[in-house]
Amino acid sequence: MVLPSDIVLCEVGLRDGLQNEAKTLDTSDKLEVANKLISAGFKVIELGSFMSPKAVPQMADTDELFFRLQDITNVEFRALVANKKGIERAIKCGCRKVKLNVSASLGHNLANINMTPEQSVAGFQESYNLARQKDIEVSGSISMPFGSPWEGEISLKAVKSIVEAYLKVGVREISLSDASGMAVPNQVYKVCTQMQKSYPDVKWWLHFHNTRGMAMANILAAMQAGITHFDSSFGGLGGCPFVPGAAGNIASEDVVHMLDEMGIETGIDINKLMEIARSVQCLVGHDTDSYLLKAGRSKDLIR
Repeated sequence: MVLPSDIVLCEVGLRDGLQNEAKTLDTSDKLEVANKLISAGFKVIELGSFMSPKAVPQMADTDELFFRLQDITNVEFRALVANKKGIERAIKCGCRKVKLNVSASLGHNLANINMTPEQSVAGFQESYNLARQKDIEVSGSISMPFGSPWEGEISLKAVKSIVEAYLKVGVREISLSDASGMAVPNQVYKVCTQMQKSYPDVKWWLHFHNTRGMAMANILAAMQAGITHFDSSFGGLGGCPFVPGAAGNIASEDVVHMLDEMGIETGIDINKLMEIARSVQCLVGHDTDSYLLKAGRSKDLIR
């Protein structure tokens, strides 16, 4: 088994995790979690999103988070944006990295914004140009490239057409996001291998939801295919409101524990990360989908 020697994890709990919670956390609590994540060793953190506060009230203070953390220069903070208005907010609060998103599901994209995925990406050009004028980096995300509740299978050709639309706009960093939780390991290996072969200059990220317990196996398959950048969420928080039975993201502490046990470097302190995940459980007021918080580290069993 050929695997990379080190992996980069982006903690997405402050955005993808908390936006699905019924309880909206105070800005002070989010800042405390963010600073603890930095102390634990995360070098990439998704702080929030610049969406309408009416649509996503949990993310209404994203601007304040970026403003309060702007003096930290050794961590890449990023935010999800939908349009030019989001870019304008990013400029005002000092955000240096944004992520655009489109669904690989034609049916989903048409139902939501009456556009094909390719048309959606083409519409990002104005946002991309404005961001780059202000030296803000831009990445792109493709949701449901491994399967959709609307169409079922998503063809590799369809995903490649979206990648090429992103490249035409100017985006060179792309995330494949299994928001539907339908991916399986052999499929992930095939898609990742093909994408890297067809687009070697793209920086690839993988984002797995653990809806059917496949996320960890899918991460391993992606690593075997040469992928070294992954998203994860403390405690396994997250979900997808439009996907039936959707569960959260893969738990960050579960991923780091697996990589630690395999001798793969992440630069993240697993003990600090477990403390963060436990504190978040208290903040949101319920248990989360984390195996490590229930069972502890394997090393803790050895006396």
